[in-house]
Amino acid sequence: MNRTTIALLAAALLLAGAAVGCSKSGDETAKDCAAALTERTGGKSGDKPTVREAKKRVDAFDKTLAGMVRSGYSAAAKNAFDAVEEKTRDGDKNKPDACGPLEDDDYSALLAAKAIDGLGWTGKDGQFDKLKMVQGLGN
Repeated sequence: MNRTTIALLAAALLLAGAAVGCSKSGDETAKDCAAALTERTGGKSGDKPTVREAKKRVDAFDKTLAGMVRSGYSAAAKNAFDAVEEKTRDGDKNKPDACGPLEDDDYSALLAAKAIDGLGWTGKDGQFDKLKMVQGLGN
């Protein structure tokens, strides 16, 4: 290889390394996105789940709804689903810039998780709390 090729290759590698070094981790991006979703979902400002935590919260919500339907409480399950859907409606249309780097399914999980928090259906640990959901639906 000649010197020009080596210099160009070295410059490209340095730029690539700098770009990787400057980019945020997935968890940092998720937390920034969660913060950006706080106002539109009514969630707590301190509720900044990672994508993994958001998916866990949404999965617990989904399992609770499925259990309610199996137990004959399909109307209450529908009300809970509709409440979360209402909280996420604006977020589905207007994705904040902070959420841009996230995959669509990761963004949807964060949006739903923040909506669940905004409805007051999470405990102090940030986990979905079905008792709080039932109490919230009763109000």
